[in-house]
Amino acid sequence: MKKDIIIAGFGGQGVLSMGKILAYAGLLGGKEVTWMPAYGPEQRGGTANVTVIVSDTKISSPMLKSFDIAVVLNQPSMDKFENSVKPGGILIYDSNGMTRKPARTDISVYCIDATDKALELGAQKTFNMIVLGGLLQADPFLPMEDIMAGLKKSLPERHHHLLPANENAMKVGAEIIRKEN
Repeated sequence: MKKDIIIAGFGGQGVLSMGKILAYAGLLGGKEVTWMPAYGPEQRGGTANVTVIVSDTKISSPMLKSFDIAVVLNQPSMDKFENSVKPGGILIYDSNGMTRKPARTDISVYCIDATDKALELGAQKTFNMIVLGGLLQADPFLPMEDIMAGLKKSLPERHHHLLPANENAMKVGAEIIRKEN
């Protein structure tokens, strides 16, 4: 198993955190992992993305030009990365603020209304965990117990009381993601 993943959106959406959680989960599950964040100097509000590779075997390079999975959380990320998904791959997008839907027919496209759901739940800070839950529903390449261990590792101990809320947010994401093609 090898998954080449990009998660992209605005700074402040938890893009880098999602990547870090996936990376820790992979490591804790005995996988080979790379994690490469990229963001502008403005961070919050600017664009941000992270590439993560999770593999059963050694990873030769962390540099990627195409992806098995792309999670795009804003229109600039859709415009930039939609065509970078490998044929047969997965593109997941949050519909909030999108001006167009993905046009590709050679990939699996999923929509997750994570922004709306986080607002509905009154838990905007769980937005990224809703998205992460949807991602793992679309492709369960890592088990939930490893994801929770990765989340616990990435959160400062003073925030460990938030683990149940984040786990619940992932369950919500798994319930609301829908395949479009």
